[in-house]
Amino acid sequence: MSQFYALAAAGSSPATPSCDCLAHRFGNATDNGTHERRYPTDMTDAQWAAIRPLLPVPGWLQGRGGQPEAYCHRAILDAVHYLVDNGTKWRALPADFPPWDRVYAFFRRWRDHGLVTEFHDRLRGKVREKAGRDPEPSAGVIDSQSVKADAVVGSDSRGFDGGKLINGRKRHAVVDTLGLLLAVMVTPADTGDRTAAQTLLAQVADAHHRLELVWADGGYTGSLITHCLTALALVPTPFG
Repeated sequence: MSQFYALAAAGSSPATPSCDCLAHRFGNATDNGTHERRYPTDMTDAQWAAIRPLLPVPGWLQGRGGQPEAYCHRAILDAVHYLVDNGTKWRALPADFPPWDRVYAFFRRWRDHGLVTEFHDRLRGKVREKAGRDPEPSAGVIDSQSVKADAVVGSDSRGFDGGKLINGRKRHAVVDTLGLLLAVMVTPADTGDRTAAQTLLAQVADAHHRLELVWADGGYTGSLITHCLTALALVPTPFG
């Protein structure tokens, strides 16, 4: 488990800015001392207050080397939100965000160290607790969707779904009963649901030990049911 903001030492840099991210409190960030929302995708103060304790503590602040960061963590997250919501390119981020290569470097580092997944899982647990549920789910739903691929998508990562008559990719997802994501996998569209489910459900069962029941439609039958019962200790339940 990585160290997160909530575990960081108290205190601040000599010139305490209004932004309370660790880059401002302990690093070299001096921009955006007063944070104002500029885009609809920017976090509100209430959203930032909920997210801030779940962020990873930088390695330089834990004595693991590296230079103190010069860009606001809140602005970095707002930039990622903007990119995801608008479907733009990294290089097309508006100039009032931190430089696009610094935003991408943060995202890539968090992704490569598993921090994006861990951050997401912590947020999901908070949402479940607020809804009166246990942070870890005991039941889930698996399904897939074939999506037409753009012409620039290479033939090695696409396929033809004969059932849906779609040439492209297929996304396989497992969600909890609130619809919150537990795991996702993207394959060529000609990949069978049962084949993909064996890999995806194994990942889910390994990460969520309370999971016992998985609802699925008629595409998830046959040997997959036996595999779930014997290898994963999951009970597949048909719906639809």
